[in-house]
Amino acid sequence: MVDIITIPATLRTEFGKGYARRVRASNQIPAVIYGHGAEPLHVVLPGHQMMLASRNPNAVLEINVDGEGHLAMIKEVQRHAVRPEILHIDLLTVRRGERVEVEIPVTVEGEVAPTAIHNVEENVLVVEADALKVPEHLVLDIEGLEAGEHVYAKDVTLPSGVTLVSDPELLVVNVSEPVEQDLGEEPETEGEESEEDASEGTAEESSDDE
Repeated sequence: MVDIITIPATLRTEFGKGYARRVRASNQIPAVIYGHGAEPLHVVLPGHQMMLASRNPNAVLEINVDGEGHLAMIKEVQRHAVRPEILHIDLLTVRRGERVEVEIPVTVEGEVAPTAIHNVEENVLVVEADALKVPEHLVLDIEGLEAGEHVYAKDVTLPSGVTLVSDPELLVVNVSEPVEQDLGEEPETEGEESEEDASEGTAEESSDDE
């Protein structure tokens, strides 16, 4: 399950591109917290901490503004087109006990049968879970699966309290036989000649001598 990450923040009292540039120049990130009908809260967040927190898109953050905590999840991260820099972050307010829809990565474990290979067709599944109990990943065991077998979204074991939102018939893993590649005939090496060419050459030489 995800941990709640506490992030200190300050209220944003100025607006405009110039102010936003100054904020980012001081290694901070402008952001907005919104949701549940409340007025949007514009804040400034510490750049390094948010850079680390944003690596997990399902992280639950407690944004501490003037001693008041605001639970939120990352809704959108606007990044610079070239530089590894976050320009702005949208945070969606969540409440304890609230259920949210999130994309969870699928981790494949185990080995299929020696005569088969597997292809992962879908890397993430959409599920609904308690905002404070979102699993970091879903584990899919493919140990011993034979060629011709398939694993669908409905076959993935979900943690207690987590329900599937993705299409149950969505193909996640396909197990098949290895495909043998036809490499064709080996090309003749320069300077080499076939036995047939050699015999023809000898016949021609004999004819020239007559």
